[in-house]
Order: sequence, then structure tokens, then C-alpha cells
Amino acid sequence: MSSKVVLITGTSSGIGLAAAVAAARAGWQVVATLRDPGRADALRAAAAEAGVELDVRRLDVTDEASVAAAIDGVVADHGRLDAVINNAGAGHLGTLENESVDAVRAVMEVNFFGVLHVSKAALPHLRASGGRLITVTSVGGVVGQPFNEAYCAAKFAVEGYMESLAPVAARLGVTVSVVEPGAVATEFVNNIGLDLAGEVAAAGPYADALRAYLDRTVAQFGNGAQTPAEAAGTVLEALTADRPAFRLQTSDWARDFTGVKLADLDGSAVLGLTGGWVG
Repeated sequence: MSSKVVLITGTSSGIGLAAAVAAARAGWQVVATLRDPGRADALRAAAAEAGVELDVRRLDVTDEASVAAAIDGVVADHGRLDAVINNAGAGHLGTLENESVDAVRAVMEVNFFGVLHVSKAALPHLRASGGRLITVTSVGGVVGQPFNEAYCAAKFAVEGYMESLAPVAARLGVTVSVVEPGAVATEFVNNIGLDLAGEVAAAGPYADALRAYLDRTVAQFGNGAQTPAEAAGTVLEALTADRPAFRLQTSDWARDFTGVKLADLDGSAVLGLTGGWVG
């Protein structure tokens, strides 16, 4: 059994929960963190069912003091930190004219700056161990999607930051990877916390486009989504492979979808694709 230590953020449900259990089953000492330890029941139940032990701790990625306390506590208690999986994030639905810039800043705080807080605090320890820095982003970090401007902006920012950091970190022995899920059947969509019918009613001139987008998206998550465990398998690959790629998609659909952008020099392929989502 490996004595290596991995810290994972956002483990109360979905990919984070599944990744925590999968890493523990693979022999890692898993520090499973979440903003509200009161929401750890599902995590603890999944660990018990799998016959593994997790070190469950509080970590709020938007609070630098919370991040520092968690990282310092892990190193003090376990003596090392070999990997970090940035998984915590928040969904968001909206378009610029109908929402405040403060709302956009809040999305960036969780999905972008939260990743930076954790990564910055962990890097000295990852340098010491020759470790890995893994961030769960999204296909929305590659392809901009209607009514996801703020969310995609945050994920684009994470991808650009990590792509830029990767060769620098590699010179100091740290492997950087991003994992790009597509639709995953988790609580993530529900956690956006919106009254979708109410959003359409309040969308003004954007109502028809928003209704078309929601019809398409609800159908996709209902019929073609991966399970969290399937997506977590790719996270585990980034954690355990001898030479993991920088960018890993979690499904054939995600590979095909991001491939449209990565081969799209003038942007016409992406806009032709996503334009069909809004009517």
C-alpha cells in the first residue's frame, strides 16, 4: 500500500466524493476536504461501503486562512503532501446584461481564485515530494457555452493558468494536469440553485434563447451524462499514471467536443456548434 498523501477539495458529492474513494482504494492516504463538514455524511457512507478510511477535514477554497490551516495541518499530521486535486467549484447560469458584475466576481472567486489559493499553499510541499497538482476543470474551460459566460471564463482562466504553470512547475519536479469532464450526473447542476422557469420568465429579450438552451442541457444531463465514478477514473489516471498528459478528458464525448475547439483556428466551428443550442 502506498503511503503517499493526496488532498482533494470539494468532496461532499459527485466527482470529488468518487475520486476520494477511488484514490483511497488505490492505496493513497486521502485527505478529503469540504467547506461544510456537516455535509460529509454521503462521503463517509461511500468510504464505509468501499471499506476505506478517509481523513475528512474542513477547507473553504475562498478563505486563505482556511486553506493555509488545512495544508499546514495535513503536513503536520502526515509528514508530507504528494498530490492535490482541485475539485471544488460552483455552477452558475446567466448572461451579462441580466446579471451584476459582482455575481461574475463571485463565480471567479470560487472557480478560479479558489484553485490558486490551494495550489499556492500546496506547491512548496509538492516540490519537496516531486508531487502532482491536478485540477478538475470542464469542457467549459475549452469551449465557451451560452449562458455560461462567467463559469466558462473562470474555467478558461484555470486552464490558461495551469497550462502556463505546467512547464515552470515541471522544472522543479511537479507534474501539472487538468481533467475536463463533460456532462456528469452529479448534484452539481442542482447546486446552481436557480428556479429555471423563473429565470426564463425574467430573461426578457433572452427568454427564447435561454429556454432553448435549457431544453438542450437538461436533455443532455438526463440522457448522456457520465457517472461520477466514471469521471473519477480519469482523475485517478492523472494521479497514478507514470507520465500523465497535461490535458485529460473524461469521455469520448468530451474528447470530441473539446477537439472541435482545439482544431478551430478561426472560431467558426465552435460558434456554429453552440449557436444551435439557443434556437
